[in-house]
Amino acid sequence: MPHIEKRQQTDGGAATWRARYRDPAAKERSRSFTRKIDAQRFLASVESAKIDGSYVDPARGKLTVGEWADRRLASQAQVKPSTYARYEGIVRRHITPRWQRVPLSKITHAEVQSWVTTLTTTARPLRGRKITAAQRDAAPVLTAATIQKVHRVFAMILDLAVRDGRLASNPALRVKLPKTSRKPRRYLTHEQVAALAKAAAANPDSKHAVTGEREAAGYELVVLFLAYTGLRFGEMAALRIHRVDFLRCRALIAESVTPVQGKGLVWGTAKSGRIGEVPIPKFLIEGLARHVEGRNPSELLFPGVRSGEPLRVASFTRGPFKAAARTIGLPDLHPHELRHTAASLAIASGADVKVVQEMLGHASATMTLDLYGHLFGDRLDTVADAMDGARADALAASGARASASEAVTANPAAYLRPTGSDRPSPEPSETTEAPESGTSDE
Repeated sequence: MPHIEKRQQTDGGAATWRARYRDPAAKERSRSFTRKIDAQRFLASVESAKIDGSYVDPARGKLTVGEWADRRLASQAQVKPSTYARYEGIVRRHITPRWQRVPLSKITHAEVQSWVTTLTTTARPLRGRKITAAQRDAAPVLTAATIQKVHRVFAMILDLAVRDGRLASNPALRVKLPKTSRKPRRYLTHEQVAALAKAAAANPDSKHAVTGEREAAGYELVVLFLAYTGLRFGEMAALRIHRVDFLRCRALIAESVTPVQGKGLVWGTAKSGRIGEVPIPKFLIEGLARHVEGRNPSELLFPGVRSGEPLRVASFTRGPFKAAARTIGLPDLHPHELRHTAASLAIASGADVKVVQEMLGHASATMTLDLYGHLFGDRLDTVADAMDGARADALAASGARASASEAVTANPAAYLRPTGSDRPSPEPSETTEAPESGTSDE
């Protein structure tokens, strides 16, 4: 039974109160307090936690955030290398400096809220070991989106501590975060895509000179391929020739390649484990067929010009794409916006949400609607016009049937079929009398 013992100090100091209890594993534990009321409240909370299953061994919460974060990161073998690198970077730059030496059990919701608030005025770390005070002051503060990512990783780490029985609850939950202001998406037209592709082939500002017509055409095809298939850049960069079905106008997406700092190019599955086909317009198939003529089917569809390795989004953006975007008057355009463009062009051409979902490799149609639902609204007039036409056709057909029914009701004898004959009766007229029953109409 839980009980409280009074302990008098031998040197004449103030007495202490020791609360004794047994944990769910029947192991005896104790904790000392300077006031009896605090010991009573502690025992009451322990017994309540044992009843509702939220009891946490105090010793397990003594592990520091830094030690726990290192353990959890090391155990995240299921995530992709690029995701792991992102988590590791967030922990190293933002979480560890504040929480490394803090025991898990000492984290409070108020402290987490205060930390998140300070992040809104914290300069983004600059690259390099040494930076001047002026550089630090000039560094831009963290964006709202970055702060949300930092908080998400911290909350994930603490949630794993809850599951491991080191915390009773997650103190990072229900923290007020800065709101993001999402920029309106930009969708290119067919004409803009064509102009961008032509300008990319010209590649006027790239420091890597184009070495031949095939390479120049490759840059043009990269832009067209991204804009009309909606693939992510890593999925496009990993695509090999033998995965393109030139007869069916399909490309099989089964893998992706991503540059990871310190590891180079890392190959893996496509996002969300996607394995599926995407349609390729016929005009693009013709260009691709010329592009791969005479090449080994195992080669990459769009290799780098110099090395033959997969294209890197950073070098492609800085080189031919940036120059091409500047040429058409969109200097801040990014290749990922071609994915949004593909969704827009597909929806405008009549594709429904399930087709767009499959094309983009989204996990659900809900995700597709969340991102591009407003584009389907542009087709409301088309739907309304189609409903008008269907209604008119239905009423017209109904009116024709009603007219025929009224004619039969008015003169049923004129529509009686003669006995023994499978032919319909002739239409009544002013000059033709209805045949008598039992006679032939021949």
